[in-house]
Amino acid sequence: MEENLKNYYEVLEIPINATYEQIHQGYLSAKNAYSNESLAFYSLMTKDNCQDLLELVEEAYIVLSDPQKRKEYDQRRGLNVSPPPPPNGGPANTSVSSSLANILSINDKMLESGSSSNSAASRETDIVKLVAQKRFSLHYDVKPEIEQEIEQTTEHSGAFLKKVREYKSVDLVRMSEMTKISKTYIKNIEEENYAALPAPVYVRGFVFQMAKCLKLDPNTIANSFVQRMKKALEPPKKA
Repeated sequence: MEENLKNYYEVLEIPINATYEQIHQGYLSAKNAYSNESLAFYSLMTKDNCQDLLELVEEAYIVLSDPQKRKEYDQRRGLNVSPPPPPNGGPANTSVSSSLANILSINDKMLESGSSSNSAASRETDIVKLVAQKRFSLHYDVKPEIEQEIEQTTEHSGAFLKKVREYKSVDLVRMSEMTKISKTYIKNIEEENYAALPAPVYVRGFVFQMAKCLKLDPNTIANSFVQRMKKALEPPKKA
């Protein structure tokens, strides 16, 4: 039955031994990251999909912020973790909407009866989407003049990629995590240190991923950068 249980810890991106404060912070962070307002510009998901994911966040919080529900949930997943008590010894969650509580109750009964395999599989897919959305979401202050510069740029250099990355508040560590490209390669691309980079065909793939994560046109950026790279690597013409 374990494979049919939703991983609420993964939804809120918190450890299985998270304190109540960590649960609450994870809940607020997830709500902010997956709200329609936050994702509307970048997400390819529909409003209905966003709403489904937000309900999943609420559902996770309902369970994990209630000591008894969390204990039962952990037992069903075989975690055997004793959750820390809520602050001041009081109830962890007193503002759960009745509609979401009813949904959770129905889901629990379906899980116990073994009749929710399709629903559970769909929810697991939602979790994957939700985690991916947060992994690739960008949060930064939009500046019209920089947006215009990005739109009008035709030759995409390493300096251009670095400027966009910094403008969109993505540091090297996060860019490496998002693209699965080493920080060294990213720096060499931004500094156009071509001698320290692999063949252009591989560099194109790296730049494609970087541009995609920065919400740029990946094909245009990658082609432009590689053309610039090949031109720089051309041997000088003999007089």
